[in-house]
Amino acid sequence: MPTTAIVSDIHSNAVALRAVLADIDSVGADRIVCLGDIIGYGPEPLESVDLVAERCEWSLLGNHDFAVLYEPTNFNPGAESAAYWTRDQFEAEPDEAKRRERYEFLGRLRVRVVEKIGPWPLLAVHGSPRKPINEYIFPDDAINAYEKMRQIFDRVDRLAIVGHTHVPGVFTDETDFYPPDELGEGGFKLREGEKVIINVGSVGQPRDGDPRACYALLYQDRVEFRRVEYDIKDTADKIKAITELDDYLAERLFSGQ
Repeated sequence: MPTTAIVSDIHSNAVALRAVLADIDSVGADRIVCLGDIIGYGPEPLESVDLVAERCEWSLLGNHDFAVLYEPTNFNPGAESAAYWTRDQFEAEPDEAKRRERYEFLGRLRVRVVEKIGPWPLLAVHGSPRKPINEYIFPDDAINAYEKMRQIFDRVDRLAIVGHTHVPGVFTDETDFYPPDELGEGGFKLREGEKVIINVGSVGQPRDGDPRACYALLYQDRVEFRRVEYDIKDTADKIKAITELDDYLAERLFSGQ
């Protein structure tokens, strides 16, 4: 069965994305898919979009992609400023054909994808099965938000993959959450009769305390998480050189927060 590499939340961090793509190539994954938020926050939106368009079989629409293509909604000032600056970079492209190609790529991004991984139906969204673009599923929800999780799992036939929180791990319909460091060698095994939601983490802005880029490998019977080191200072320096991007967006990369 082909191996699927799943990336998400790149956030215009092309340095991290290149490192992850090299790691994916090294493990020999058969294909790559992206769960959205290709852009926003980071210093290299055009490069990031071009890489995803070139290397990924498909990508979803994340809330930051939506913000640049349409309007930022419910964004904090730093995120909103980054969205407008990102749009300016698309507009500043001197090659009219390239500019149109990038906008058309963003415009084709879907809200959800449904397919099969072996015998399992797979739902892919950026946020949650209930609200595909904007809803967060936090690790604490497994304990503190029973009704929310019940409604979300009602929309999952068997297996779902999400991003958005930048925190990797596996939710089960028994209201459990398993972070990658609790899974051990071989990752999380998919079991008959169990519903699972996999958050694949973030390539460009991890928030689980580990600053390394994160992505997931999905097999027919299991999911594995991989962490990849990259030159954080390179990305941070690029952010700090751009007046419209908050320096905090650079500093948080070093702590994985």
